[in-house]
Amino acid sequence: MPATPARIVSLRAAGTCFAVELTEPVPRILHWGADLGELSPVDLTALSLTAEAATLNNSLDVPRRFTLWPTEADGWSGTPAHHGHLGGTATAPRPAMTEATHRADPAGGGELRVRLAEPASGLDITLTYTLDAQGILTADAVISRGESADPTPYDLAGALTLLPLPRRATEVLDFTGKWSRERSPQRRPLSHGVHSRDVRRGKPGADSPYLLAVGVPGFGYRTGEVWATHVAWSGDQRYLVEQLPEGAGVHASALGGGELLRAGEIRLAPGDTYRTPRCHFAWSADGLDGIADRFHGHLRARPQHPRGPRPLVLNSWEAVYFDHDLGRLLALADRAAAVGVERFVLDDGWFSGRRADTAGLGDWLVDPAVWPDGLGPLADHVRALGMDFGLWVEPEMVNPDSQLARTHPDWILGPAAGLGPTARHQYVLDLSRPDVFAYLLKSLDALVGSYDLAYLKWDHNRELHEAVHAPGDRPVAHAQVEALYRLLDAVKQRHPGLEIESCASGGGRVDLGVLLRTDRVWASDCNDPVERQAIQSWTVQLLPPELVGSHVGAERNHTTGRVTSDTFRTATALFGHAGIEQDLTECSEAELARLTAWSALYRELRPLLHTGRTVRADLEDEARLLHGVVAHDGSRALYCWARVSTSAEGQSGRTPLPGLRPDARYRLRVRTDLGLPSFQQAAPPPWLTAAVEGWLTLPGAVLATAGLPMPNLNPGQALLIEVHRQD
Repeated sequence: MPATPARIVSLRAAGTCFAVELTEPVPRILHWGADLGELSPVDLTALSLTAEAATLNNSLDVPRRFTLWPTEADGWSGTPAHHGHLGGTATAPRPAMTEATHRADPAGGGELRVRLAEPASGLDITLTYTLDAQGILTADAVISRGESADPTPYDLAGALTLLPLPRRATEVLDFTGKWSRERSPQRRPLSHGVHSRDVRRGKPGADSPYLLAVGVPGFGYRTGEVWATHVAWSGDQRYLVEQLPEGAGVHASALGGGELLRAGEIRLAPGDTYRTPRCHFAWSADGLDGIADRFHGHLRARPQHPRGPRPLVLNSWEAVYFDHDLGRLLALADRAAAVGVERFVLDDGWFSGRRADTAGLGDWLVDPAVWPDGLGPLADHVRALGMDFGLWVEPEMVNPDSQLARTHPDWILGPAAGLGPTARHQYVLDLSRPDVFAYLLKSLDALVGSYDLAYLKWDHNRELHEAVHAPGDRPVAHAQVEALYRLLDAVKQRHPGLEIESCASGGGRVDLGVLLRTDRVWASDCNDPVERQAIQSWTVQLLPPELVGSHVGAERNHTTGRVTSDTFRTATALFGHAGIEQDLTECSEAELARLTAWSALYRELRPLLHTGRTVRADLEDEARLLHGVVAHDGSRALYCWARVSTSAEGQSGRTPLPGLRPDARYRLRVRTDLGLPSFQQAAPPPWLTAAVEGWLTLPGAVLATAGLPMPNLNPGQALLIEVHRQD
């Protein structure tokens, strides 16, 4: 049972700590970061004493404090935790704690729940902070109005979760991107003012901030102290880090985020409730890999996390596009099974009128002109070959050229003045309408049930501009996301074994909100391994590899036109939930043999790749990459040494393999299953020759500390190094 906590509550787990003093009117945050250890009553008194800042000149006459729910009432002049108004009044909130409970978990961590009351607006605010065994601190708020409150609706303009940062956190990392180049990192120094990333696309988007990290100057993959947050929401978002000259109490700045609310979107009448998206916070003393390690552990601990082997996928898109022909697809399925594919996914083009992307969306019936006997002949053939069968859908969208749009134009999101321009020849359906929701659930239920689908690739190919419900033009972007979540939940409830992939023009909807209901993401529409090396490296900053779709494409990439070697393409695709996206019926026997060897290598290595710790080396030259996965017990590792472009240096020098123990001994070898890469050297380092011929034994001090002189690869090449510890 929850117990009334002591005056200071400390949640501790996995080397991290979140300490709060239950002061009045609002509890203040004493510490978030490295574990302070088991503190005695005297120690706790000292922590409280040193949490009081100086009183500044020309300032408040009392020391400022950074509370759990900072507002101007605390003297906080930065972005408030919440703001809004009650018919133009009650704009200066003064929340006060009415209740607090604390629960400690035996495995570490626990939960702190604090209830605040704001009398002027009639708001009740319940804050919940949960620290899990991996050190991830999850925070959310429930904002409600009592049944007896003033009948005037309270217009909530914003609600954010904010945590303080110390003075040494002065460098900011977040992400931007575009279609086929998602999660492109950008860094900047933290200065006075607010660094805010607002998302107004109705989904996180290809330029999603994704993870906002702030650390000590020069923090890298393996080094430096870092604090980070992720907003687990699949719609409009706001991330921010803010530093004021006077600081944030004894802290320097504030980090946080939440949903970006449109004007008039959340109007709380008596009895209404709004729940903020969950914000996940992580601290690491070991750079970005330490942050990734915490998030991967957090996700792998979920009850719904995929436990079995992640099946090797073939997706038909870049093989046939809209040219659906049963004979051609049967032949493709035969080739797929022969090379070791375990899941066959039929992509866009199977439903009524869908011969191009200009028509058919919304009409979720199999096109009888192309599939006179339905999808059954293909699905049955696929299953007879030992593969399961999946299908592409885009339920949230509609083409104007569709029976659905002609019959129900009122189902389309848009203002009463008329619809704006299409994007990708499509509009967005208003999922918040019960009739739209019912139609989509019925359609999806029928498809999954009729064809015994194991998998849905769930796409979302345009942004939500003018996401309002006519008549009245009320904003519904928030309601759209909530309806999406309900729809995903309902489909999964009816078909418990079904897996769903979150796709949005590639990687435009990659967040932990949608991943509560889906089983993997499509990281990018771009399979070019040069681009994918970076895209995948940064996608696994948040997600473990088994949740990240990673496919081998054709020699000439369909999105960039770049020609790459098959060894580079296959080595790159290993480090995720692997698949194939090319026309196998056009491959030579030699190409098929290499894909067969690669699929066998994937099946051999996926127990390591999908459970181990992701590691990345800090290299001074972005033309070269070294990343890998190390087993949690340190017994095995697989590394990828890759070059994406040329550089001025002729030698790479000694390069330590991250994640190994200096005091252990190891055997290593170069995996030649995929063939050897192309080198730019007259002769390789001697160790490489030995490791190609067989196992080479080396001390951990050489591998992990001194490092190996790495071979010089030509651009667009990769080498796989396997390591086993000698016990």
